[in-house]
Amino acid sequence: MKKEYIVTEPREERAVLVAVIPDRQTEAQTREYLDELAFLSETAGIRTVKRFTQRMASPHPRTFIGEGKVEEIAAYVTEHEIDYVIFDDELTPSQLRNLDKVFSKKIYDRTSLILEIFVQRATTAYAKTQVELAQWQYLLPRLTGMWTHLERQRGGTGTRGGAGEREIETDRRIVRNRITLLKEQLRKIDRQMASQRSNRDRMVRVALVGYTNVGKSTLMNQLSKSEVFAEDKLFATLDTTVRKVVLENLPFLLSDTVGFIRKLPHQLVEAFKSTLDEVREADLLLHVVDISHPNFEEQIEVVKQTLAEIGAGEKPVYLIFNKVDAYKPVPKDEDDLTPATKENRTLDELKRSWVAQSNTPCIFISARERTNLDKLRKDLYGMISEIHAGRYPFNNFLY
Repeated sequence: MKKEYIVTEPREERAVLVAVIPDRQTEAQTREYLDELAFLSETAGIRTVKRFTQRMASPHPRTFIGEGKVEEIAAYVTEHEIDYVIFDDELTPSQLRNLDKVFSKKIYDRTSLILEIFVQRATTAYAKTQVELAQWQYLLPRLTGMWTHLERQRGGTGTRGGAGEREIETDRRIVRNRITLLKEQLRKIDRQMASQRSNRDRMVRVALVGYTNVGKSTLMNQLSKSEVFAEDKLFATLDTTVRKVVLENLPFLLSDTVGFIRKLPHQLVEAFKSTLDEVREADLLLHVVDISHPNFEEQIEVVKQTLAEIGAGEKPVYLIFNKVDAYKPVPKDEDDLTPATKENRTLDELKRSWVAQSNTPCIFISARERTNLDKLRKDLYGMISEIHAGRYPFNNFLY
């Protein structure tokens, strides 16, 4: 008798997104933030099927959203067999505990979702150590009563039910010891990396920075003629990549770094500070901006704030507006309180506006289509030549 085989596809994991809309936040901004959260979910391998929002002055201290909204979402999750409920903010330990009683094993907040993506995308031992440190720092205050939730975050190594206070304290001590060990491991690697940097020839150092998924790695490939991994997903690059680049017989070091993002978890900022030494020690920052993004100006501010947080806020900056080939004027929404000057501008109008108002040198390019790259190389050559000679001729370099 001939055997028949049934091929089954793995079931697609699905999620609903939840956000609180503060009083000063517009509906358009909320849509944009949830679009980004959906992109994060997609990067983690989870498909978004519905979005829930609630306008509140501030999140509910117990359940983040109102109890009526919790019941509404719970009913939808049960009816449609939803795998995850994803919140667009970091939940407090008490909020997480209260919500876990309703959505058992099905909760991600923004921080844990980003951590999950970093876990999936970390490839080197150094990146994996940094991500593990960030995970344990996030989980430590959330130990009590969260065994099922924690086991999912820790990789599904098996559940441990009925933990008493003594067991909780034991595990807190184990987690603290693990954090201490990971920090020591990172310090050792940092010393090795610092030694390697000090042994390099004294070439000018240039670092690519910017919001995640703006095209830094694509630009890195164009300038260095290398094959740095580039993908249309968030956090495609976690490890710093350094390449030697030569422009008209002038060598310099170009580094590509992890992208920044709105509400970047402070655990990740802390854990990746060592990786971002390339940014802090750079002579020049190339701030790459996705000009086709509707809220690119807000993304610029996020990057500026993050640079200040890691101690690189006073570095000379060259603004590179990328993806001009994909730029489209943003129509004005009736419910959007954004100033009209940001809306319906042609690319030429936008260029004139930025050149007039910016205190920072800027250029408009398409790394993918190689638009204006010759001008970019010429500008870089001039800047790096001056820096190499010990001069900073651009008084308006800083933000």
